[in-house]
Amino acid sequence: MDIIISNNANKPIYEQITSQFKAMIMNGELQAGDSIPSMRALAKSLHVSVITVQKAYEDLQRDGFIETTVGRGSFVAAQNRELFQEEQQRQAEEHLQAAVEIARVSNISLAKLTELLALFYEEEP
Repeated sequence: MDIIISNNANKPIYEQITSQFKAMIMNGELQAGDSIPSMRALAKSLHVSVITVQKAYEDLQRDGFIETTVGRGSFVAAQNRELFQEEQQRQAEEHLQAAVEIARVSNISLAKLTELLALFYEEEP
């Protein structure tokens, strides 16, 4: 399981862990019922605090991505992909709303904003 932590990222470490687990579940790398590392084991391998990993696991459990059983560990839950897709769309909408507000204040036309969005969307990551 490859989780990469960047100290230069704009996201807190627990969010980096959470988003990478969600991506692995959504792309099928992790299947329902697969076990995931214990909080201590993951914290040790990533060289981060157990509390950081605990926060990530709590978020994953709250969002329905994992299930944790005392004495057995944490496992990938049977996941509703539509729920994750809806969450991603909501985040995209928030960013687009911010971009629209900046464009309006700066007198950037809708055509120019649409052109920029298309350019970024077509660009290779």
